[in-house]
Amino acid sequence: MNFKPLKIGNIEVPIPIIQGGMGVGISLSNLAGAVAKLGGIGVISAAQPGYLENDFRENALKANIRALKKHIEKAKEIAPKGVIGVNIMCAATNYAKLVKASLEAGAHMIISGAGLPLELPSLCKNSKVNLVPIISSKKAADVILRYWLKKHNRLPDAFIYEGPKAGGHLGFKRDTLDSLENYNTEEEISKILKTLDEYKEKHNSSIPLIVAGGVFTGKDIASFLKLGASGVQIGSRFVATHECDASEDFKKAYVNSTKESITIMQSPVGLPGRAINNKFLKAVAEARPDFPKCFNCVQKCDPKTTPFCITDALINSAKGDVDKGLIFCGSETYRIDKIVSVKELMDELVTDLKNA
Repeated sequence: MNFKPLKIGNIEVPIPIIQGGMGVGISLSNLAGAVAKLGGIGVISAAQPGYLENDFRENALKANIRALKKHIEKAKEIAPKGVIGVNIMCAATNYAKLVKASLEAGAHMIISGAGLPLELPSLCKNSKVNLVPIISSKKAADVILRYWLKKHNRLPDAFIYEGPKAGGHLGFKRDTLDSLENYNTEEEISKILKTLDEYKEKHNSSIPLIVAGGVFTGKDIASFLKLGASGVQIGSRFVATHECDASEDFKKAYVNSTKESITIMQSPVGLPGRAINNKFLKAVAEARPDFPKCFNCVQKCDPKTTPFCITDALINSAKGDVDKGLIFCGSETYRIDKIVSVKELMDELVTDLKNA
C-alpha cells in the first residue's frame, strides 16, 4: 500500500505513526527523539517526568517542570529535523503549568486526553504549537469542535481517536471494555470521519484523524488508512525497544506477558485502565498499601480514600520494581516476544504497511 506523509497543522512527517505518550518515565526524550529522528512523531509524557530529579519528593512540580523542559530540548537535539509532541493529561493538577513549560521548551505538538481539553487553545495563544485532543467517541469530538469554535474561534489541528484496546487510562465504561466483541471500532471511526468531513466542507479546514488502540502491525495501520484515517498512534510496541526510557525489567514484563495476564483495573484517577495483572495489583485488591507523601498529581484523587498512590506505583515499575508497581499496557502486548531497536520496529511496520 502506498501511503502519504502525515500532515498535522504546520508540520509534516514521512511516516504516519505517532508514538504514544506513556507516563511515568516510559516515553521521555530517548524514545521520543529516536522515533522523531526516523520520521515518525515522538511524544514525551508530561506525567511526572521529573521522578528521577533529586528534589522530586520535596517539590514535585518544580522537578517536573525542569525535567519536562530538559527532555523536550534533549529530544529535539536527538532529532533536529524531527517533530516532538508532549502528552498532557487534562486530569493533571498542574495542567496549565505543564502546557506553559512545553511551549517554552519548543514542543511542536500538545496531545491532550484523560478528559476534554476545552480550554487548551486559551493556554496556547500566540503560539504555533499544534493542538491534538484525544477522544474516545464521536460525541466527544462534537463537544470539542463546537466549544473550540464558539469560545476560541479555532479548530483542533487533528484528533486522536483512542479505542477500547489501548493501554493505560481509557475513556470507556467498564462494561464496554469487558465485552469488546460488542464494540464496533470501525463504525465509530467512520462516524467521526463523517463529522470531520462536514467541518472541512463548512470551514475549509482539514482535521486529520489518528487512530490508536490495538494497532500492532503494518497491516493494522493499512486497514485504518484505508478507512480514511491519516495515521495511527502506537504505544505498547515502542515500550519493547532499546531506546524506551523505562527499565529493562519493565520491558521484560511486556515480553513475558500473556493474553490472560492483561486485565482491566480501576485507576485512582477515576478511569478504568488496562494493565498487566501482577503481584502489585493482586496485593492492592486485598489490602490498601501505606501511602507516601501525596504528589498532588491528579485532580480527582483523594489520598484518604484512593486504593493506592498511582504515582508511586508507576515510579516503582518504571524503575524496574515491577512486583511493587503498576504496569499499564495495550490489549495486544502479549504478542510482543522480544526487545528490538526503534529502527527495527519502524522498518518492520513500514514494510508490512507497504505490503498490506
